[in-house]
Amino acid sequence: MLVAETHRLFITKFTENDAPFFLELANSPTWIKYIGDRGLKTISDAKNYLKEGTIKSYTEFGFGFYKLQLKAENGKPIGTCGLVKRDRLEHVDLGFAMLPEYEGKGFGFEASEEILELAKNQFHLDKILAITLPTNSKSVKLLEKLGLAFEKRVKPFEDDEELLLFAKTL
Repeated sequence: MLVAETHRLFITKFTENDAPFFLELANSPTWIKYIGDRGLKTISDAKNYLKEGTIKSYTEFGFGFYKLQLKAENGKPIGTCGLVKRDRLEHVDLGFAMLPEYEGKGFGFEASEEILELAKNQFHLDKILAITLPTNSKSVKLLEKLGLAFEKRVKPFEDDEELLLFAKTL
């Protein structure tokens, strides 16, 4: 289902049928390095992950992570961008990830700008957060370009890894 579109992208909701693409994305080197290994080894694993996380979020909160598809390549999926409400963060969190061959080409910025518009105008959110590893300089630059500002260091997950927390008032 189409959620939004940008100059180069269709932004659509994930379905369980997207499991093969999501499996590839979640096992890409950049995902593993900066987001972490989610233990997805089979299409069935990816299908369950989508069903219990992303798709469930659409029902619970009205938003979630979305599939990014290239208009110029007949809707080829290239990444994800969206919003997640984490138990351990006060506000909704913006996140993004691309397949390696599409990183650094402006797709993350393009999609994130549209997602921030949706956050404000459709979901009526007043503040957005984002978390990233201190070593993920590309993510930090993108968050700053989007107008998010560093607020503090946080440890929101059980692994006790310290992350940078960025925020933007919408």
